[in-house]
Amino acid sequence: MVIATLAFYLFSAVAVVAGLMVVLSRNPVHSVLWLILTFFSAAGLFVILGAEFVAMLLVIVYVGAVAVLFLFVVMMMDVDFAELKSGMAKYIRIGSLIGVVILVELLLATGSWVISDAAPEMRAAITPAIEDVQNTVAIGTILYTQYVYLFQAAGLILLVAMIGAIVLTMSHRKDVKRQNIIDQIYRDADKAVEMIDVKPGQGL
Repeated sequence: MVIATLAFYLFSAVAVVAGLMVVLSRNPVHSVLWLILTFFSAAGLFVILGAEFVAMLLVIVYVGAVAVLFLFVVMMMDVDFAELKSGMAKYIRIGSLIGVVILVELLLATGSWVISDAAPEMRAAITPAIEDVQNTVAIGTILYTQYVYLFQAAGLILLVAMIGAIVLTMSHRKDVKRQNIIDQIYRDADKAVEMIDVKPGQGL
């Protein structure tokens, strides 16, 4: 128990510090690297809780795919950081005002937070004990039975967001030849191929 407690405080402290450095780092590449460290620390916390499946998902999906994609995009973008910072200076006042408003709202929300007496029983009744059912089986059972409609709705929202991002960033260039599916479907098969009788020595 002592080792688990020390590991919990270690991963928690690293996750908090790395999360702060994600926001405070001046170099975007450094921010992405701090973000990867935050994901690893959160995965360690999940391992301590006994949710190895969620920890592996966090490492494989977020660290192995999302964070690496962020790193490649940031490194490949030709961004003038001096110009970017000079543009941010114009909105520092309105940004600070919005930040203060959000902080006050969070303080008001947490100050009036009341923990229900039935909260421990409700949390304990979510999944069975780890000794009875593995966490992977328990997550799959709950996700695809009790919350299957919410799971499908989340997938639909992500699909709409992906289509929206493609539509917003897609640009049509006039010098690029594109397929016309309607013309391909309704084309005349007799006119698609032309047979030419070429006589010997005549050429085309």
